[in-house]
Parts: sequence; structure tokens; C-alpha cells
Amino acid sequence: MQLLAVGLNHTTAPVSLREKVAFPADQIGQAVASARAWFGRGASSLASDEAAILSTCNRTELYAANHIPGGVEAAIDSTAHFLAQYHSLPYAELRPYLYTLPQENAVRHAFRVASGLDSMVLGEPQILGQMKDAVRQAEAAGGLGTYLHQMFQRTFAVAKEVRTTTEIGAHSVSMAAAAVRLAQRIFDKISHQNVLFIGAGEMIELCATHFAAQNPKTLTIANRTLERGEALAHRFNGHAIRLAELPDQLAKYDIVVSCTASSLPIIGLGMVERAIKARRHKPMFMVDIAVPRDIESEVGRLDDVFLYTVDDLGAAVQTGLENRQAAVAQAEAIIETRVQSFMHWIDSRAVVPVIQELRETSEAVRMAELERARKLLAKGEDIDIVLEALSKGLTAKFLHGPQQALHNAQGDERARLAALLPQLFRTKR
Repeated sequence: MQLLAVGLNHTTAPVSLREKVAFPADQIGQAVASARAWFGRGASSLASDEAAILSTCNRTELYAANHIPGGVEAAIDSTAHFLAQYHSLPYAELRPYLYTLPQENAVRHAFRVASGLDSMVLGEPQILGQMKDAVRQAEAAGGLGTYLHQMFQRTFAVAKEVRTTTEIGAHSVSMAAAAVRLAQRIFDKISHQNVLFIGAGEMIELCATHFAAQNPKTLTIANRTLERGEALAHRFNGHAIRLAELPDQLAKYDIVVSCTASSLPIIGLGMVERAIKARRHKPMFMVDIAVPRDIESEVGRLDDVFLYTVDDLGAAVQTGLENRQAAVAQAEAIIETRVQSFMHWIDSRAVVPVIQELRETSEAVRMAELERARKLLAKGEDIDIVLEALSKGLTAKFLHGPQQALHNAQGDERARLAALLPQLFRTKR
């Protein structure tokens, strides 16, 4: 069994590539099934192959446990080819940006991700919820088996331990707070600005919370479903509009923050050019947190537009990093201990088939000797003689294999067997 993680994140790949490899939320289940089918080609059994996919604005990762012939390197290569094939990308274009983590490195990575150690915002809590969602989707698609189920259960337990026993989340600056800080560089007072949020998901809710604290002049939610937009806007004393109204309404807003699950840009260059003209070139601050991006990258070239992507927020969120280094070291120590514990469990799983076979063989021997004893009793043999024969027969059958192995072995192999057998049979030398 090869346990592995293959993916890319904000440290290994630019947003222009991450958006090509992102999995829309409504396609995760289908992608998990496709991954298992991909692994199930050839000698591997689809029933035993496992897969889970985590896809956020900062990362896309495929976790797998499979039995692909050729060992862990072949499994990693197959997984990387799956990501390229699924997204119709040239393998040579994608491969340099992928990290490939086998066995305990995959486990360590999952523990670190869930604990917030691998995030753009060190210690941020959103990733744990995103990982739990990914696991639920994988389970619903039949992607979780013995190994990934156990790994993710331990992942969540480790994340809880890290967050409750360390200060890894202390002093952190969220993406939402960073967006507010950047906006304040453009506009002296956000209280004088009209703010538009596009989408109604968790990230938009966080951003709206931070901007609402600055008491903007107006706050608007644009969403494909008006009812959901209105529900969110009501919390911040704002109002909602439909996405279809954006072309006519965009010019009204000084600050625009977008984060939807759309696979295509919602705001194009032409739409923004018309808005800037209508605003008589008054500056517009735009933040695109979505992956794939909601705002065409060409918009950033306009003189009166300040466009920031999720990657552009990276530097701003490093504030307070020094204060968290002690917590990081403590968290890493916890994770390392839990990784070794999980790998010990993995090793123990390797002998399960051997133990099962041993039990089945022993049971067959026991039943054969028991049947022989019953026949003797049926013939009227004395019960003490039958029990004596039964015990001797069982002993002889169980010792036959070890005795033969010891007799046939030579040199160092015989010495190892001679040292091992007393431990197996708990005898004194």
C-alpha cells in the first residue's frame, strides 16, 4: 500500500496555475471517483484504492492510498499524471510545481495543513473546516477506506490538540484584515467609501465583517442567488443585488471584494473600463480572493484600478510571525509524535493478512483434530486416551512448521530462527 499526497499551493505555484488545477466544489465527488478509477487500472483493485481531494484558493491536493504496481514512485507519477489529465494540462507544464509526498511525509503534511502551519496565514482556522468538508465529500463518493479514514481522523485530532495546547493562532492577521489594511492605503477613511462584496460564502462573510467594522458609507452584497445575498447583507445593515446587475452597478463602488466558486471570470476588462469612465477615473480598489479568479488579470493594468489577488495579500499577513515561532516549534513537536504513532499503526496493518492466515490455518488444524477425537469417542475409546491423543496431535501439528523451517535453515538464518522461535512460542531457553 502506497500512502501519498500530491499537490501544489501558494508557495509552489502562482495563482495563474492554481486556478487551472482547482476543483469546483460541486465536482469534488466526481473527481474522487475519477481518481479511484484512474488508480484502478491494471493490477490494482478499485475496491481497495482510496482518494480524497482538498481544493481551496491556496492549494489543490490529492491524498491517496493505493496498490499501484511499481512502488511509491510509480504511485506518485500516476497521481501527478491524473491531475494533469483531469485538467487537460500538459504534464511537463504542471509537474515542476507539484510537491510529491510519500508515506509518513504525506501524513505529516496533512497534520500540518489542518493545524494551520502550511497556510498563507499561519494558524488560520478556516483550513480545518475546508479539510473536513473535503473528507465528507470523499466519503460520500466512496473514496475513503481503512487508511485515509484513519489518517484524517487522526489529522483532525492533531489539529485540535495543536490549537488547544499552543498559541499558533495568536497574533495572526487574516486575509480579510489584510484586505482592509490595503484599502486604507488607497482611501484615508473607509467610512467615506461604498463597498461591494461579490459572493456570499465564508470568505466574503469574513471580509464583510472586517470592512463593516470600519463603518463604510454603504455595503452591498452581489450574489447569484438574491435571497442568500439578502440574508448576508441584512447582518451588516446593507443591501443585496443580483450578479446580473453588476455591469450597470459597478461604477457606484469604490471598494470591490470578490470570492465566488465561478470557473470563469465574473468581471472583465471591458466592464471595469466602462465603470472607471463613469466614475471619471476616481480610483477603485479591487480584491480578488477567488481561485479560479473572478476578475480578469488585465484589469490590474488600468491606471485607476488597484487590483490585488490572493497571492498579493501574502506579505501583509506576515505581521506577528515572530511572536508565533515558539508556538510553531511546539506544534511541530506534537505533530512529529503523532506522525510516528500513525506510522506504527500503518506497520501493524502490514501483518494483518499474516495473522489472519495464521488464524485460519490454526482453526483448520484444530477442527481436524477435534473431528478425529469425536470419531474415536464414537467408537467407544476411553475419554482420557482421546484427550491425550488430541493434545499431542495439536502440539505436533503446530510445531511441525517451525521444526521444518529450523531444520532446513542454515548459518545465520538458522541462528535468527533459533532466537525468534522462543519469543513466538513464549518458551524459556
